[in-house]
Amino acid sequence: MKIIRITATALHIPFTLDVPGGGRHQEALGCCVVEVETDEGLIGHGLTAITQEKVAESIVTHVLAPALIGTDPLAHEARWEQMYWLTASRGQTGYAQHAIAAIDVALWDIKGKALKQPIWRLLGAARKELDIYATFGFEFLDIDGLRGAVKSLATEGVEHLKMVVGFRALPRRESRSLMSVIKEDAKRVHAVREAAGDEVSLYIDANCGLDAYHAERLIRLTADCNLGFFEEPITQNDVLAMADLRARTGMPLTCGQNEGLAYRFRDWLMARSVDFVQPNVVITGGFTQCVRIAALANAFNVSITSGGAYPLHNMHLQAGVGNGTKVEWHLPVVAMMKRLYQGFPEPVGGRISMSEAPGLGFDLIPGAVQALRA
Repeated sequence: MKIIRITATALHIPFTLDVPGGGRHQEALGCCVVEVETDEGLIGHGLTAITQEKVAESIVTHVLAPALIGTDPLAHEARWEQMYWLTASRGQTGYAQHAIAAIDVALWDIKGKALKQPIWRLLGAARKELDIYATFGFEFLDIDGLRGAVKSLATEGVEHLKMVVGFRALPRRESRSLMSVIKEDAKRVHAVREAAGDEVSLYIDANCGLDAYHAERLIRLTADCNLGFFEEPITQNDVLAMADLRARTGMPLTCGQNEGLAYRFRDWLMARSVDFVQPNVVITGGFTQCVRIAALANAFNVSITSGGAYPLHNMHLQAGVGNGTKVEWHLPVVAMMKRLYQGFPEPVGGRISMSEAPGLGFDLIPGAVQALRA
């Protein structure tokens, strides 16, 4: 089998989110979809996001695609090494890893279709079902909206919740002090904990938007909220600052969903910076590298969990490997994906059952890629 075509398309996807508990929110997200076709008629699709999608499109189109035409799509290790040395030969992270991830996901989709197996089975089939955690607590919801969303999600059986804090506090600090941001965050976290009750798991995520001092202050302000973990608490996922924060506060920490190379995960594990790691298949070099990272974490007796959204892709990793756990059901991203994909499973009662359909197990909606082209 040989690769005969690779296309990359940057997308701009407007969508409407039906907010749990009432209300609607208009938003738009970007991503880059890659399609790989073989001479046997199989077509695999992949995706990358949380990046400049036009840049990812250009890297795939002008650098990676010409080099991969005529090669074996099932040799995923060989293809990954080939892409790495073309785009990141001196260990660069960033855009190169996004482009590699999108193609690698498409190659695994082809592998699953060729072998008539879903990707999660090819990765090891550790579990057939996954718990989800719903990411719902966004800046556009006020405190009453947060309470209403919590109660609505509870009626659906969702027992694990995540809310965003920090709200890009560092890049916006000239217009609003970091202390005012975290004081407001603390009020919001307390309101959610009160509405959710003590039995629901509650996580927070600063998206690398705080410095170490204000991350620690927020932990102190929410110490009575029994938080399950604090995701990306510190800018740049600073290894030493994360280790110090974890040691000083006892707060479970996690990060990794926006990282490109495996050595970063090694450094967090060696420094005892994290309680979970979060490789993300649409960013962290695809399934090929994320499986390596999961194995590395397993050697430290550390579990992986999902972060960075895009659950339709990442659920295969979490279900496939032995130290997988939950998948992030990021409500805006799910609403966006419904404009792009069809045939994917959805959670029932806070759990999602993996599909037995080959490859990724879901398809691009016909015409959607061209209709949503950026």
